[in-house]
Amino acid sequence: MPQEGLVDLGLWGALHRVTPIYLAGAWLTLKLTVVSIVLGLAIGLLVALMKLSRFGVLRTIGSAYTWIIRGTPLLVQIYLIYFGLSDYGIVLEAFPAGVAALSINSGAYLAEIIRAGIESIPRGQMEAARSLGMSYGQAMRRVILPQAYRRMIPPMVNEFVILLKDSSLVSVIGLQEIMLNSRQFASATLKSVWFFGYAAFYYLVMTTLFTTLGSWLERKLKEYE
Repeated sequence: MPQEGLVDLGLWGALHRVTPIYLAGAWLTLKLTVVSIVLGLAIGLLVALMKLSRFGVLRTIGSAYTWIIRGTPLLVQIYLIYFGLSDYGIVLEAFPAGVAALSINSGAYLAEIIRAGIESIPRGQMEAARSLGMSYGQAMRRVILPQAYRRMIPPMVNEFVILLKDSSLVSVIGLQEIMLNSRQFASATLKSVWFFGYAAFYYLVMTTLFTTLGSWLERKLKEYE
């Protein structure tokens, strides 16, 4: 699309012209976020269980992971995965590199949410399940986690919204999502308010959808209590 002629179309004409590109960028942002959420939840659950383990080595590894990831900027983690791994012959394209960075980062925060949720369930629940002949894994899966997840939903939804907004950082490695498109259009036309404002509108719509879905899920879970 010729970017130089966008200014001549005026604000609404320019935004109408670039809408298909923004929609494609928003779709890519949603895919990036959803895949990262799924992987981040898996990482978070694993790390949370490690931190709750009776084995000191696993607790140490889990604690070190959350300490390092939560203590360093996501942008640095993106650069390390995309550029740093290439020094060792591991070359990732922008999308898998972005997913890896977001998943690893989100997993550290979700681990703390899951750990706190599990610890909020009275210890007697686990003891009662074990007395019925369940293994630790069965008790966790059938008794503890179903109760804990209801308490985790609000902070998890908040983390998912943060992850969606943080996905804008992957534009630095060339992933053609909303922010990279906005930077390109703003640079070509010198109309930063137009295009970054339009990006803010898309992020606002997507975060509203996430929070609305989270509120609906929270209400549904309360109906089964």
